[in-house]
Amino acid sequence: MSIRFTAKARRGMVALTVAAGMALGVAGCDSGGSNDKKPETSASASTGGSGPRTQEGQSTAPLAELKGPDGLLLQITSAVRDTGGFVTVNGTLKNDGGTTLIIPAQLSGNETEIIRNGHSLGGATLVDSKGRKRYYVLRDTEGRPLTTTGLSTIKSGESVPVFMQFPSPPTDTAEVTLQLPTLSSATIKISG
Repeated sequence: MSIRFTAKARRGMVALTVAAGMALGVAGCDSGGSNDKKPETSASASTGGSGPRTQEGQSTAPLAELKGPDGLLLQITSAVRDTGGFVTVNGTLKNDGGTTLIIPAQLSGNETEIIRNGHSLGGATLVDSKGRKRYYVLRDTEGRPLTTTGLSTIKSGESVPVFMQFPSPPTDTAEVTLQLPTLSSATIKISG
């Protein structure tokens, strides 16, 4: 796999995440000072629904949840096989505890090359029980893990979107076990 392709894919993933965040931010904005009656009309027309709805294409339940110490929770929202030969796992790292949580250094793993690049999810692995293989987080040519980096603390009740990229298991492998140090393991289904 080409490092250039991986870097392009990573930049594309970041751009997509930023664009989605901006779109959600704009959609959630309210002008506040307007005396226009039109929003009241549209709001009353939509009150006949059955409650909150998810955005199209998003499921309400995560693929898996990995629980860690002091209320740390990793919810996996997708695991997608790409034609470039890798699997991208997306999720949300949450603090369900009552106080600000320091992200455990163990999540970065114990490889010197990854630790040198700061806190990350570089210690993550995918285990293919069927093929009897373990897949580690991909790295670029400078040893930086292809995963969310710069994790330090999460305030109580807050969450942070995260991703991890791994080499792709064979196409006939649909289920793998995601493992991260200090967190419980979980079986996830790969799509694509």
